Amino acid sequence: MHVIKLNATDSTNSYLRTLSNNQVLVDYTVVFADYQTQGRGQMGTIWSSESSKNLTVSVFKDVSKLFLVHPFYISMATSLAIIKTLHSFSTPKLSVKWPNDILSEDKKICGVLIENVIKQNRFKASIIGVGLNVNQTNFEDLPKATSLKLLTGTTFSLDEVLHTMIKFLKYYFMILRKEEYFFLKQEYESYLFRKNKPSTFKDAEGSVFSGIIKGISNAGNLRVLIEDDIVKEFDLKDVSLLY
Repeated sequence: MHVIKLNATDSTNSYLRTLSNNQVLVDYTVVFADYQTQGRGQMGTIWSSESSKNLTVSVFKDVSKLFLVHPFYISMATSLAIIKTLHSFSTPKLSVKWPNDILSEDKKICGVLIENVIKQNRFKASIIGVGLNVNQTNFEDLPKATSLKLLTGTTFSLDEVLHTMIKFLKYYFMILRKEEYFFLKQEYESYLFRKNKPSTFKDAEGSVFSGIIKGISNAGNLRVLIEDDIVKEFDLKDVSLLY
């Protein structure tokens, strides 16, 4: 694992993507920034983090040797690696809010942004961006955010958390390399937030509806039981889960 530490950058994902375009990177090359000026989340959202308090990293993962029909398995492997990392630091009541927000006690502790590099119609690499709240305790105007320190009362070494996360990323990508797709999907679904519970959703047009999350498809779409016993699949851009 090669770690590049920066005091500040606009986005660790952008920095690592540019780096990968200009040189050959070692698998699991990590860009670790104390502060991001333009941290990004899913669907163009902004990830805000207090300087030097949290893990704001991007990981270069070579996926050229994986036979991926459905790239969402990269997201599953990453989500499970983060959950196992948090488990190892005694984080309670962990779940995955589809597609890959990590929650503890129903509050967001980690966000993930995965950007895949495709060349000649094949997946070559993934830039895995992780924003994990570690030692920050004040989340002004973010009542649904939490951190390792808030949950456990302990101050953590960011380097230790990073190395633990990389260890579990290597484990789950090994599972993916072995094409154990059923195992990954089953374990991911076991942590799925509000699975089998009546929930409220909003579609792309802004309409609110009720349904029950039943799981995900192989492509990573959310499978929701709606009226008349119909299970409908939704893409990320088509629906959002309301708390």
